[in-house]
Formats: sequence, structure tokens, C-alpha cells
Amino acid sequence: MMHKRKLIAAVALLAVVIGVRAEEKPAADAFDDAGFVKMAAIDGMHEVELGKIAQTQAKNDDVKKFAEQMVKDHGKANEELKTAAKAASIAVPDKLDDKHQKHIDAFKDYKGTNFDQDYMKHMVSDHTEAVALFTRASKEAKNKEIKDFATRTLPTIQAHLEQAKKLNK
Repeated sequence: MMHKRKLIAAVALLAVVIGVRAEEKPAADAFDDAGFVKMAAIDGMHEVELGKIAQTQAKNDDVKKFAEQMVKDHGKANEELKTAAKAASIAVPDKLDDKHQKHIDAFKDYKGTNFDQDYMKHMVSDHTEAVALFTRASKEAKNKEIKDFATRTLPTIQAHLEQAKKLNK
């Protein structure tokens, strides 16, 4: 009988500790408007810079046209993001992070044998991540301007992904 009481007390104590810990820690994957703005801005600048490189280095005319579209669409989206972020009082980064700068440098100093294929493969990867990011922001952003920006921009990014997949074959 004493053993059962100790066991019940231990389980109850454990439940209390776990409950307190859960309250202390926010959900690891909680959406953050400022984090979205940072990621979207960096991704947008990245697409513009890669597009400029691809416009000069790509061999295939369709890939060059795609790159031109990236510069145009992401340039426009970057300006719209700045407006939405300003309305939401969220700072927008004005330079790339190291990870994205390395991608730019790699394509700028391209040493591979098939620029077009490597660029399009990269575009599929980038736009797959961007679709997930913008989909989540369109549902979970707390600020109306940020949510509206994500919702408005998502169809363009989805179209880019589909186009990139077609050109990646």
C-alpha cells in the first residue's frame, strides 16, 4: 500500500514538473512575424541577385526569361514587403546572410558544367521552401499587413515553383 502511494505521488510530481516546464517554454515552432519578414527579405534579395547572374550566364533562352522574371517579380515583392513591414513596425534586413551570400558567390564564380540545370535545381529548392514559408505566414501572421502581403505574394511564388519544375527537367 505504501509503495502505491509513493508511486502515485511520484507520478503526480512528475506531471506538475512537466506542466510547469511546458508553460515556461513557448512552442518551438510558433510563428513570428519579424522572423518571417527577415526570411522573406533575404530570400527575395537572393532571388533578385541570382536572377541577375542567370540572365548573363544561362545558355537556354527560357532559363534567361525565367531569371528575368525572378528579378522583376522578387524586386516588386521586396518593395511590397518593405511597405508592409514598415506599417507593422518591423525592421527589414538590407543585406544577405552568410548562407545566401555563399549561394550568390557560388553562382557568380560558377565552375560547374551545366549552369542552367544547377540554377533551375536551386530555384526549385528555393521556391519549395518559399511556398511553405508564405503559406504559413498567410495563415499565421499576426499583423494584418504582413498576412496580406504573404497571401498576395503566395500565388506568384507558387507559379515560380511550377515554372522552375518544368525548366528543371
